[in-house]
Amino acid sequence: PSQGFGLQRIYTAPDDEDPFDLVYMVEDGDTVVIPRGYHPVVAAPGYELYYLWILAGEERRYGAWSDDPRHSWIKS
Repeated sequence: PSQGFGLQRIYTAPDDEDPFDLVYMVEDGDTVVIPRGYHPVVAAPGYELYYLWILAGEERRYGAWSDDPRHSWIKS
């Protein structure tokens, strides 16, 4: 439903050359630009959230992703 919302966190490792940690509340139809870093997303309880990633850039480095090692236990 259009009154639902989600949260998009975009962050880098603390030891990154230019670290950042941002959280955005996203609503129906919103767009978020993810320049780099980790980017988990979550829907508010009781709602569904669909997201689409579009990659763009001068270099084609598709598939060059990695999980945040601080949260790797989730997949074990």
